[in-house]
Amino acid sequence: MKRKISKVWGLMAALLLPVSAMSQTETTSNVLNLSLEEAIEIAVSENPTIIVADQQIELKKISKQETWQSLLPSVDFSGTVQYTVLAAVMKLNDMEFKMGKDNTSTWNGQFSVSLPIFAPTVYATMNLTTTDLEQAVEQSRSSRLDLVNQVTKAYYSLMLAQDSYKVLEQSYANAEKNFEVINSMFQLGGTSEYDKISAEVQMRSLKPSMISARNAISIAELQLKVLMGIADDVDIVVDGTLSDFEEEMYSEVLTSGNYSLDNNTSIRQLDLNERLLNQNLTVQKMNFLPTLALQGSYAFQSLYNDNFRISDYTWASSSSVVLSLSVPIFRMGNFTKLRSTKLQISQLNQNRQYTERQIDMQVKSYLNNMKASAEQVASNKEAIVQAEKGRLIAEKRYEIGNGTILELNNSEVSLTQAKLTYGQSIFDYLSAKADLDKTLGKEDNIYPEEK
Repeated sequence: MKRKISKVWGLMAALLLPVSAMSQTETTSNVLNLSLEEAIEIAVSENPTIIVADQQIELKKISKQETWQSLLPSVDFSGTVQYTVLAAVMKLNDMEFKMGKDNTSTWNGQFSVSLPIFAPTVYATMNLTTTDLEQAVEQSRSSRLDLVNQVTKAYYSLMLAQDSYKVLEQSYANAEKNFEVINSMFQLGGTSEYDKISAEVQMRSLKPSMISARNAISIAELQLKVLMGIADDVDIVVDGTLSDFEEEMYSEVLTSGNYSLDNNTSIRQLDLNERLLNQNLTVQKMNFLPTLALQGSYAFQSLYNDNFRISDYTWASSSSVVLSLSVPIFRMGNFTKLRSTKLQISQLNQNRQYTERQIDMQVKSYLNNMKASAEQVASNKEAIVQAEKGRLIAEKRYEIGNGTILELNNSEVSLTQAKLTYGQSIFDYLSAKADLDKTLGKEDNIYPEEK
């Protein structure tokens, strides 16, 4: 764990090194340029949920050790010191017998050794703890898959917010430039006041959208920081844009038709639960078998000592070896437990079939969403080309007096909407792919420290 944490802090230090080289006279916040792989590595290493899941694995390992250690011999020592103030007197007819000696002490000590020779319940429990450990590992894997999914989607959300803000910022700059040109023409009497007002309204109407986009960046960045465990005073900047995934997206769509649910964590955990129930059933059946144990003891005692000079005491010793056999004859609770466990196994089988059908439906839904998003990306990309051409035509028509300000504004709105829709379609694809990877249990990024 220490090696893993030091590796993460080394990564963060390397990423923040260019920022620390900035001028010390300027008061700026730290900026972290982050790739998706680096974000996942930091999150998996620092997230408390993953740390707790890993500690749970260690607890299961200790529990497994405790099970087989019960087959080892156990050694105990017991000792007593009894001081008799007034010994009891037993009367028999006309005779009296003193049961001890007044004002004396009696010392007893015993060593005992116990060794199970045949313990079928312990043998079956050993298999049970092994499966229990595997279940803890799978639960940890499930937590990692869920965290990677959250970090991935938060990363793409931040990327979408930043891309959207850039589109709106560029659209605002174009609207501002148009307003300045039209306002200059209005001052010279080359256009109407209506065109000037329309251009100004077009420019100002983009301002709220830019503020909302900037706020969306802050929210997405905060969400990613929380998942990664990064301080609030560090600004995150993601590498690249959503358009960088376009070529990779098309190739993945072509190869995503074949899939297997073998690595799905929900199905794996159901299989492990079924194995646990079957092994628990075996443990319960072992309760009907006899157990055999070997016990040995060595005892020593000293009676009626009237002082506390232990070295002068007279000691008597004894030893014994006992072979004990325990045969269960009738315990109604064992039969009840067997029926209950068998019913749980039947319920689990039904739940597994239903869960598998649900997950298969989810996978097909994700694949359909990916294909639909890929088709939308191709269409939206062509729409951007046409919208840019339309804006250029509207701009030229307005300059020579053949077009209206309404055409110019509509062409700018169409271009902005096409760009935003293009980015959203890529985000929808990446989001569906992240959910698909989680559902299929892909492990490419959940154990980055092992790379």
